[in-house]
Amino acid sequence: MGLKKVLYISGSLGLGHVGRDLEIAGALRKLRPDIEIFWMAESPASDVLEKAGEKLLPETNLLHKANDMLEESAKEYKANLVQWAMNMRKGWAKNCEVYAKVFESYDFDLLIGDETYDIMIEMVNNPSFKKLPFVIIYDFLGLDASTWNPVDHIATYVTNRLWVKLLKSKPPLADKSIFVGELEDVADKGFGFMLPNRRKLAEKVCDFVGYILPEDIGDYKDKAKARQLLGYGDNPLIICSIGGTAAGKSLFDLCTAGYPLVKEKIPNLQMILVCGPRVSPESVKAPYGVEVLGYVPNLYRHLGAADLCVVSGGGTITLELTALEKPFLYFPIEQHFEQEVGVANVCKRHRAGIRMTLSKTTPKMLAEAILSNLGKPVDYAKIPINGSKEGAKVIAGLL
Repeated sequence: MGLKKVLYISGSLGLGHVGRDLEIAGALRKLRPDIEIFWMAESPASDVLEKAGEKLLPETNLLHKANDMLEESAKEYKANLVQWAMNMRKGWAKNCEVYAKVFESYDFDLLIGDETYDIMIEMVNNPSFKKLPFVIIYDFLGLDASTWNPVDHIATYVTNRLWVKLLKSKPPLADKSIFVGELEDVADKGFGFMLPNRRKLAEKVCDFVGYILPEDIGDYKDKAKARQLLGYGDNPLIICSIGGTAAGKSLFDLCTAGYPLVKEKIPNLQMILVCGPRVSPESVKAPYGVEVLGYVPNLYRHLGAADLCVVSGGGTITLELTALEKPFLYFPIEQHFEQEVGVANVCKRHRAGIRMTLSKTTPKMLAEAILSNLGKPVDYAKIPINGSKEGAKVIAGLL
C-alpha cells in the first residue's frame, strides 16, 4: 500500500499559523507514518517551512501576496481587515486558479487548509471546485466591522453569509471544520441579520481541539531555567515583538520612546526588539542599550526568559505568553477586528495580559505600565495546549 499524499495550505497572515500547522503535521505523522505532506504558503510562512525541511510545491510562488497587501494598507498601526478581505477577492480568485491546476497536476488524498478563505469562497460559489476530502482550520468565525463605514458593514454581512453557506452546506463542502480553541472563543451572537448564532452553529459543525502550542513550551515557564538554557544574564529584561508582518512597526517607536523613562528607574534594564521576518533591523532607530533583532526562531523560548513582554495583538503570541504565565502588555492593531475582538476576548477570558491602545498611549503611559507590571506575578486561567494531537486525530479519521 503506497503513501497517502496530503496537500497542506497554510493560508493565513504572519507567522503564528504556520507554527501551529507544523505542530499539527508533526502530530499527524506520528499517528500516520504512511503519509507524505506537501505544502503551499506565501512568505514569510514559506520561509519557515523551507527551514523546517518541508516539501513546498513550486506553484507556491504563484500565490497572491496577501501580507504585502495588508502592509501596504496599514497606516499608523491601523489595518482594516474587512477592507483587506474585500481587496483580496481578486487575488483569492487567482489563487484558486493556481489550486485548480495543482489538483490536476498532482494526485492528493487529502487537502488541509488553515484559514484558506480563497478556497472557502470558491467552494461556496462553485461546489465542483472540490476534488478531494477537505479539512479547514479556524480560530475565529465571522467577520466584524470595526468602523462606522457602511461599506465595511455591507462587506462584513456579505462575507458572513458566504461563511454560513460553507458551514451549513449539504453535503458538507468541508469534511471537517477544526476550530483551534474552545467553544467560548466563538462569539455568542449572530453572523448578521437573519443569519444563525455563531456559537450554536459552530458547536454543531466544528471539532474544538484546544490551543496549539509547542510541546516544550512548559520547559520555558521557569524564568531562571529559561535564562540558563538561553544564556541570558540576571538583569531585568523586556522583549518587544511585532509578529510576522510589518503592520505593527509603529509599536517599536512607542517602545523606544518609553525605554529611557523606564531606565531612569531601572538603570540595568535590558530591552530587546524582535522585528520578525518582514522588518529590517537596520530600519529601526533604537536608543543605546536597546538590542534590535530580526527573525528569532522559537521566540516563545526567549519570551520565557523575560520579566515582561510588549507585543502586538497576535493570537499565537498572546496564547504563548498565557501558557508561559508571563506578564505582558498587548496592543491589538487598530481596525484589525480579529485582534481587537477575537484575541482580546480570549485574553480577557483567561485573565491574561494588559490590553492597551497604541493611538491612546504616550511613552510616559507605557513606562508606567511597564514599571507596574515588570516581573509581577500573574493568575492566568489554565489553557488546553494539546490541540495539535487532537487536531491530528480529527484529520487522521479522513485518511
